[in-house]
Amino acid sequence: MDMAAMFPQFGNLPVTVLGFLLALTIIVGIHEYGHYIVGRWSGIHAEVFSIGFGPVLWSRVDKHGTRWQIAALPLGGYVRFLGDANAASVGGDGVSHPNPSRTMTWAPLWARIATVLAGPVFNFILSIVIYTAIFMYSGTMTTPPTIASLQPLPPAMGVTLQPGDAIISIAGQPVDEGVSVANLSVENPLPYVVERDGRQIDAMGPYPQLPIVGSLMPNLAAHQAGLQIGDVVMAVDGAPVAAIGDVISRVSASMGAPVTFTIWRAGQTFDRELLPRMIDLPLPEGGYARDWKVGFSSTLPYTFQTEPMGVLPAIARAGDTVWYLVTRTLEALGSMITGVISAEDNLQGMVGMAQSTGMVVEQGLLEYAAWIALLSASIGLLNLLPVPMLDGGHLVFYLWEAVTRRRVPDRVAWALMLIGLAMVITLMVFALSLDIRRLISW
Repeated sequence: MDMAAMFPQFGNLPVTVLGFLLALTIIVGIHEYGHYIVGRWSGIHAEVFSIGFGPVLWSRVDKHGTRWQIAALPLGGYVRFLGDANAASVGGDGVSHPNPSRTMTWAPLWARIATVLAGPVFNFILSIVIYTAIFMYSGTMTTPPTIASLQPLPPAMGVTLQPGDAIISIAGQPVDEGVSVANLSVENPLPYVVERDGRQIDAMGPYPQLPIVGSLMPNLAAHQAGLQIGDVVMAVDGAPVAAIGDVISRVSASMGAPVTFTIWRAGQTFDRELLPRMIDLPLPEGGYARDWKVGFSSTLPYTFQTEPMGVLPAIARAGDTVWYLVTRTLEALGSMITGVISAEDNLQGMVGMAQSTGMVVEQGLLEYAAWIALLSASIGLLNLLPVPMLDGGHLVFYLWEAVTRRRVPDRVAWALMLIGLAMVITLMVFALSLDIRRLISW
């Protein structure tokens, strides 16, 4: 049976699976390497470094006595330190070893804290490194904005802009450091003044916020209906649209009823019926607003030439980006717990994440790298939650030990770990059930 035919929303199924597993392997590998290397620096010996669980497919022992292995189930990984009773580093009889300080159980408190904290920290570092590379590669827009390429547009728009044109003004509005639609009338085409071959000339160009599909969201109507990056929305329910704002307004006014999009793609025009869904939208100032959406965002009708961005500005921007992701993720978690937003609409399991990864892979390497950075920051944050079985749970145990000067008794730690394991499994099953419900509803 052709699984891709059963689930067309997965696109190229092998690419989706391989892309997701590669992303997961990179993120887990970096996380576990953080535990391993900081543990080693702190004097704690790692017996096993494993990518995946289950039967071992490949292994080797390095000069430090650590066995590096790849296991058959590539959905996680672990580091087992000397004296651990298990991969979760709970219990164990490290005191019976000739050198107890080399065990995770009886190493100095600072060493255990540093080793556990290192996993999430390395996830954040990975995100910052990837975003830094992306920002340095993408650069900053030149001044004045100079067109690098134009999106394919319907000939009827009468666009005469060309790559290499430096935009001086749009409809009489000067353009300095970026293109703004403030005070622009929604018309196509609009009069532009550009610098071309050393002289200023008049040209005709598109309204900057055309309804061009720039990205797609999984599990929503645009993706389900087969819309593609670069599609131009010409009309909604037969009424012409000239800006993405027109599309947003008409979808919102549908109140969930099916809407018919007229799409232009590579010289062909066709209709697609889309069923909007009520979703929670994060607001720039914080909080959420609910509205009917079909699941795509727009992009500019042109790309701009760029100049290199320095390392330090790129690092600063990457740090700001990761901080933004962390704060918005925490806000989203809190809003789901309190019922402000729907977990059903905002929580994804493994299937949903794999589906999203497949969509990103098809958009290109840069988008895929940014997706890995986003997932790495999210996984780093989730591991810091104070839930037993996660790194945050271990840190709570160590905080208790630092304050009371007493260890959490093994039987208490085991009981809490079992509770934490039950919580994690319950959440995973719940998220997976939501993924399956979305697939079935399609």
